[in-house]
Amino acid sequence: MPADFTSLHNYYERLVVDLVVDLAPGYPLLTEDHHPDVACVALNRLPPRYIRHQVDLSFHMTEKERQESEQAIREAVLFAFEFVQARYAMRARR
Repeated sequence: MPADFTSLHNYYERLVVDLVVDLAPGYPLLTEDHHPDVACVALNRLPPRYIRHQVDLSFHMTEKERQESEQAIREAVLFAFEFVQARYAMRARR
């Protein structure tokens, strides 16, 4: 019987999605349909960190590493919102 790989995921996925949802009201030009695009752009700016359980990486991070990770996530999500919003605005002008 093959191993069960369904528990594997990128550590940043849930954190990025949560932050996209939290910051979305600040970008009223973008609809909920744009939010997955924002998450994809942000995730592509972060290094992949695959884990089986969220606690796996959190448990082994120092406070400094945790703060740096949170800052990197925030910067990636803010960039992604601006990027997607700019693309949306360009398309709307056509």
